[in-house]
Amino acid sequence: MSVCQSCGACCASLRVDFHPAELAGGAFAWGAGVPLVMTVPVTPAIVRLRGTDDAPPRCVALAGEVGVAVSCTIYAERPSPCREFDVEHPACNRARRQCGLPPLD
Repeated sequence: MSVCQSCGACCASLRVDFHPAELAGGAFAWGAGVPLVMTVPVTPAIVRLRGTDDAPPRCVALAGEVGVAVSCTIYAERPSPCREFDVEHPACNRARRQCGLPPLD
């Protein structure tokens, strides 16, 4: 199990905005694209993964228990911000701290 599959803090801490072209059927979608029902419109050029702007935030696509075992239910279709994020990003340890998890070395 990778560290991300036992963490999930980013999915339970960060807002995820992306261009509608990454939605299902969009010109820049991976796989089938992000399902429209998992998003909320922000502007004509921005959509947000549902749940990532809630208090507390938690992406609707996140399954499992943060800090124990998690998975993304739309991993193959996830949007570019999720694809670009990794454990080297400074926001990773900030998200872990917000979720009560220790920082990665």
